[in-house]
Amino acid sequence: MVLNKPLTSPIATHSLIVSGFHALSDPIRISVIELLRQRELCVCDLCDALEINQSKLSFHLKTLKEASLVNSRQQGRWIYYSLNTSQFQVLETYLAEFHLNYGVLTPRSCCE
Repeated sequence: MVLNKPLTSPIATHSLIVSGFHALSDPIRISVIELLRQRELCVCDLCDALEINQSKLSFHLKTLKEASLVNSRQQGRWIYYSLNTSQFQVLETYLAEFHLNYGVLTPRSCCE
């Protein structure tokens, strides 16, 4: 993976990073991500596994979709969700660049 290659425009990338980390800041959404790491699942399977109702899950899935962390597809009356791994790569690249570019900064005295 080339870390210095721009992913999209700086503004779009910033928005994807902010929405991605926001979406990952909730325990229920993390649980959804963990379940989807295993395989694509429909809403009913996610509700059963998480023991939450569909309206609560829908709110969290909407946040994950808006952050482009999950994909959805409709088959009949069911909607199936899977991970959008390319968006996780955006977040991973951001963190890797942060680490590479800044590493451990040496402290300096105030007002130098």
